[in-house]
Order: sequence, then structure tokens, then C-alpha cells
Amino acid sequence: MTDKLRRAGQGARTDDEAALAFAHPEARAAATASADPRDRISLRDHVVEADIGAFQHERGALQRLRFDVVVEVRAEAGPLDDDVDRILSYEKIVEAIDVELRAERLNLLETLAERVAERLLAEPRAMRVFVRIAKLDRGPFELGVEIVRARKGPAVRAPEGGVLHPVVVLLDNAAIMAPDLSARLDALQEGGAPLILCVGLPDGARPTSAVGPAQRRIDLLAIEQNAWVLAGRDRRCVVVASRTEIDSALHRGQPIVWAPSKMVLDAVDGPGGADPLRLALWLAEDFAAAKLVVHGDVAVPAGSRVAVERA
Repeated sequence: MTDKLRRAGQGARTDDEAALAFAHPEARAAATASADPRDRISLRDHVVEADIGAFQHERGALQRLRFDVVVEVRAEAGPLDDDVDRILSYEKIVEAIDVELRAERLNLLETLAERVAERLLAEPRAMRVFVRIAKLDRGPFELGVEIVRARKGPAVRAPEGGVLHPVVVLLDNAAIMAPDLSARLDALQEGGAPLILCVGLPDGARPTSAVGPAQRRIDLLAIEQNAWVLAGRDRRCVVVASRTEIDSALHRGQPIVWAPSKMVLDAVDGPGGADPLRLALWLAEDFAAAKLVVHGDVAVPAGSRVAVERA
């Protein structure tokens, strides 16, 4: 082969790679398909509005996002029998996007794409996922990311019934410092449900501010200090701050202490203020808890979607 022909061939490959880089995820999936036969389902040009972005001027402002998603799925071994329960429905793709957008406010499209892909790969038949997200309102152009993620092992299945139902416990300061704290935690774990521990404000004075949002952050940080006090009282208790950490700990059966600042401040529709009972109830409802167990003399609100018990 002459140098001229070699350079021409290299130029053609470069052009093909560039074209494929900007092609729809369907084209990328087809071009990189594995030898084993897979079906593909896709969602094109799905536009939603969301509060997302790392810069201050993006906070509190809705931006249009466009999603293009392709999911490669294992071919069904037997006949489908025209049964929707035997396929990965298109609605699962839309649902994955909606759930992750509602879960918490995010700074990065990359994080959102990762979480959508993870949720879809949890589906038993999903093998590989292409997620492309574009911001449409940042100028006379589109900004976006595209990721490809593949299954690394068998699908993680929730227990029978579809979801984990933790027990959320709100401990007052007396319970935290009680000599029999470890025995109380033993009793709570005997039921077998994953355990999420919440705490209130510590005793004593703390900084004050005349500015409401500033005071809320002060109170949330004070609650987190109390969470570390509890973690120091029993080595089983691990302080966690993010939804991902909570999900991981629940599947491992690890008792956790919730540090609320990140989830509460990032929540799209979270609880107002920093009242410990209100925070615990919000968390319990958000994670479909089996129940909320309350220590201390607090007024339990009526109409909760989660059963509330006094310790």
C-alpha cells in the first residue's frame, strides 16, 4: 500500500469515527454491538425541565434537558405472547429519568446520566445502556454528555415485594446517651429490617442568625454533629449523607445514621426548616419505611403515609 492510499484510509476511518461520535446512540449501539444477539429499545428527543447545574446562576432556574436513551436487552427465550410484563417497557426509561430528577437536585449532567443508566441496568433483561443528555438553554448551541454503561454481573434484585422497607428511628439526646444504647439497637435490629437512625439538635447553645436560610444550615449542621456523637457511641453506626450511600447500606444491612444536609438542601420538593421530626418523617416516606419509631416527647403529626410508633 502506498503512503497516499494509507493516509486516505486513515482519513476515512477518522471521518467515520467522528461521524459515529456525534451520531444518535442507536447508531453507536449498532456499530459497537457484541456477537450475542440483543434487542434494542430507545427513547428519542424526550425533553423535560429541571433545576440542574453547578453554577450559582443555574440554581432555582428551570432548564430544558433532552434525553436520548438506548437500552440493549437480552432476547426473550420464549414467546412474548403479546404480554407487556415480559419486555422492558419504554415507560421504564421515562420512569428512570423522572425518578432521578425528583430524587435530588444535581450539579452535573454526568451524575444524572450515571444514575439513569444504573437504574436501567437494574432491570433483569438490560445488558448495556447509552444515555445522552443535552442542555438546550445555555446559548445558541447544545451542551451535553453521553455515557455507555454495561452490566457487570447479574441484576441486583430487591427482596420479595420489590423494595426494601427500612425502619427509621428518631433518637432524642437521652436515648443517644443512654447506657443501654447498644441493647436498644440490638432490639431494633431483631426485626430484620434495615435501620436508619435520625437524631435531633444537640443540647446547649449554638450559633444564631437573623437570616432564615442561614439559620437552617446552622441547624442542619448541628444535627450532623449530633449524628457523629451517636456514631461514636456504637461502632455499628455509620454516618451517611447521600441517597446512594443509604441505598448501598440498606442492601448490606448496615445500620446508618443520617446526616441530612446534602439530601435536604438538594431535594426538589423537600421538607422546609430543620425540625428533626419533620426531617425523619420526610426520609421515612421517601424510602417507603415500614415505620418510624420516635423517642422523646414530641408531637407526632397526623396523616403520615408511614406508621409512627413511640418507643
